[in-house]
Amino acid sequence: MTTYALIGASDFNAAYFAERAARGAFDAVIAVDGGFASLEAAGCVPDLALGDFDSLGFVPEGVPVKLFPAEKDASDMELALEEALTRGAGAVEVYGALGGRLDHTLANLSLLASFAERGLDVVAVGERERIALLVGPGELLIEAADEGIVSVFSLSDVATGVCEEGLKYGLDHVALTNRTSWGLSNELAGAAARISVESGTLAVFLPL
Repeated sequence: MTTYALIGASDFNAAYFAERAARGAFDAVIAVDGGFASLEAAGCVPDLALGDFDSLGFVPEGVPVKLFPAEKDASDMELALEEALTRGAGAVEVYGALGGRLDHTLANLSLLASFAERGLDVVAVGERERIALLVGPGELLIEAADEGIVSVFSLSDVATGVCEEGLKYGLDHVALTNRTSWGLSNELAGAAARISVESGTLAVFLPL
């Protein structure tokens, strides 16, 4: 599967990105506006820099650029996700999208859910966690670990048939709404785990 890394302007987990990049995890890297500075500091040259570059403060040189006006109806991250999809990406890992301004984080989570619902395999990486978007019907397998917090929230009005197996607390075909904290702070328990959903979209918070 073709995998793109998208680097936004917020907090950037450079160490995790570098480890993944060194293992050849990415077929292409897109710098999203101020994410160009984060990549430059990490010594990485992106395959494309995209955005209006109001956060960065200048238009990058020496790399392919897609420049957009500052006054537009889509955020730079939305445009980058569309670009990755247009270029044939089957999966994206999104960095620099979870910290900083809370309104940006909320907008990004909504965007990631919408692109997951369009068939893109989406993971967002923060400083302490990664968030996998799971669209029903589907399942997510988690490798065995002795400890770690796993939280599961519905990003749709309701997610039905939610199961959590192999964690400290199990769920068996329950319905989760986006108006409950049910699903917060489950625990890895030394065994491989499985999360599944019949319909709806889940955000699954996993330890790095």
